[in-house]
Amino acid sequence: MSARATTRPGGRSARVQQSVHQAVRDLEAEVGRDALTVPLIAARAGVTPSTVYRRWGDLRELLSDVAVERLRPDAAPADHGGLRADLEAWAVQFAEEMSSTAGRTYIRDALLGGPGQGNAVRCSDYAVEQLKAIGVRAAGRGEGVPDVETLLDVLVAPLMYRILFRPSDLSAAYTDHLVAAALSPGPATPQAKS
Repeated sequence: MSARATTRPGGRSARVQQSVHQAVRDLEAEVGRDALTVPLIAARAGVTPSTVYRRWGDLRELLSDVAVERLRPDAAPADHGGLRADLEAWAVQFAEEMSSTAGRTYIRDALLGGPGQGNAVRCSDYAVEQLKAIGVRAAGRGEGVPDVETLLDVLVAPLMYRILFRPSDLSAAYTDHLVAAALSPGPATPQAKS
């Protein structure tokens, strides 16, 4: 079990995490990413390097953890009155935020973390939570809603591929096309095996 899984909200652990994350953000802006070291970050955060190593293991894992927190959505998805409009607005915002230089850096950093830490899963969970919120709202209006796995496969996965590898065409027309595909009746998306 990771340290994050046992961390209680508030208290010293939360203060350490907050101060170390802030130190990473501040130092990255001041001295650049390539100059970051655990001792430099620890000194800025007012903790010992061993505290950072004990909690995060290494610089890559720390940068991954900071990235995941930066990728956390600030608010629930906006209500635009219907499922299609909600998904289209969400997809445009997602594409804009994630395809920015900072967004792509955060995505790559999040993926650097060790698989045991679950940072990539946490990022995926953010999208799932947002899509579920849109779906619950739409179901409450009596709209049919595709399952979240379908939305991940047909909407989010192609967006992430484009964001990371082919960011040149992330227009609203492209995201609207993906939403239309996700909402169109068709063969069921095969479920991943656990």
